[in-house]
Amino acid sequence: MSKRQITIVEVGPRDGLQSEPEILPTNSKVTFIERAIDAGIRRLEVASFVHPKLVPQMADAEALVEKLPQRDDVSYIGLIMNERGLDRALTTKIHEIGMVVVASDTYNRKNQGVGTDESVAVWRSISARAKAEGLCANVMISSAFGCPYEGEVKVERVVELAKQVVDAGPAELGIADSIGVAVPDQVAELLGRVKDVIGEIPLRCHFHNTRNTGLANAQAAVVAGVTYLDASIGGIGGCPFAPAATGNIPTDDLLYMLDRSGIKTGVSLEKIIEVSRWLEKELGRGVPALLPKAGGFPTGQAA
Repeated sequence: MSKRQITIVEVGPRDGLQSEPEILPTNSKVTFIERAIDAGIRRLEVASFVHPKLVPQMADAEALVEKLPQRDDVSYIGLIMNERGLDRALTTKIHEIGMVVVASDTYNRKNQGVGTDESVAVWRSISARAKAEGLCANVMISSAFGCPYEGEVKVERVVELAKQVVDAGPAELGIADSIGVAVPDQVAELLGRVKDVIGEIPLRCHFHNTRNTGLANAQAAVVAGVTYLDASIGGIGGCPFAPAATGNIPTDDLLYMLDRSGIKTGVSLEKIIEVSRWLEKELGRGVPALLPKAGGFPTGQAA
């Protein structure tokens, strides 16, 4: 059995809720985050500082962060797209900012209103500003495995982008399959190539289960040596700017796979399942995760 440790970054409060049709009240979001922390989660994407007309589910970003419990062992991440987003984040008690640079120019324009090269330039400025203010700054290359508008994304393109964004000194580099098209061999190849050019910077991966390959891709990333894996409690969410890109990998199902593989996370599967069942009541419907339905490993005491 492996003795490795993986840190799960819980993205349900941000990437999960921002793509769901319901808009949860701020106090419900706070409860969601508090319950995740109680289950052992220590890094959470909690808000997106984007225009509320574009993502109304995140309109309460400042109010939410203000209400969150402040703990020395918990770090809150806010997603930003531009300088204005950083301005907003800096008025809050957020601990980390994360910026996205899309590997395809067309999708970057759909997502952020500018080309990829412009986003790289913005990231460099934002990274410097955020670090000067004492915040941790991270960047994620999204649609690294395929684009809904341009199709295939070449490995060389992602590797070149990785070189450009790590020049600004992120605490970690994220690689995202924003539309859920990747397969394990592709993940292994891309992460290997990226690791060759970024040195000792930790890698974080973000997978969607749109085509039912998300967990397999997470396993490939574990084998490739990633430090952080994004997941969403209940498997809620996706990307509002990519057609049909539903389905973050469920924290519940990922935890089961890691636990049974002997990989430490510090997170309680049983408590995460409880959060998923609570979330089902809040949303008024079931969630995609399978563990809330099937339960954990059987105890052998079935009647």
